[in-house]
Amino acid sequence: MELTKKSHACVRLEKDGRTLVIDPGGFSEEDAALGADAILITHEHADHFDEGRLRAGMEHNPAAEIWTLAAVADQIAGAFPGRVHTVGEGDTFTAAGFEVEVHGQMHAVIHPDIPRITNVGYLVDGAVFHPGDALTVPEGRTVDTLLLPVHAPWNKVSEVIDYLREVGPRRAVDIHDSLLQDHARPVYDRMLGQLGRAEHDRLAAGERTRVR
Repeated sequence: MELTKKSHACVRLEKDGRTLVIDPGGFSEEDAALGADAILITHEHADHFDEGRLRAGMEHNPAAEIWTLAAVADQIAGAFPGRVHTVGEGDTFTAAGFEVEVHGQMHAVIHPDIPRITNVGYLVDGAVFHPGDALTVPEGRTVDTLLLPVHAPWNKVSEVIDYLREVGPRRAVDIHDSLLQDHARPVYDRMLGQLGRAEHDRLAAGERTRVR
């Protein structure tokens, strides 16, 4: 399985000629969902969910399907009839040949005055975990590659380090990084590499790596 990092929180996974895209949002490339056979969306925030990018991907491949939680499915099911599947914590399904488990329920707290929304994470082929906007630990599961949200309005680096330690993957690959300026990246790299107790990788947008 090969992973391509797209901008911000979007990634593409490819195996056996099939492509799975997670979170092609407004901070990712306009063509982030093109070529997808299946699309997963973790929650409704615009940096993870952009209807224009979804529409481009769904029109490009009339056989493509979307899996997401109810808050997003309710917004797009009418636009893509029969091609949107609603999932929640504990569900398992097969999407374009990828085996997916759903973990988590709620978005991380941004501020007590901001109502929380729902959020799910996806464990793909028992190996790659995308938590969306939460520090969800997939209980009872061993994660090979954790897609690690390094910088967001709802987290701080000590929480990210502790989350990395708790999940305990072999490797962490940074996501959710568009708000982090380039001159700050070495600071995060050093702390995560030294304190995270896992192999730590930062990929540029468009860079590919093999997982599992």
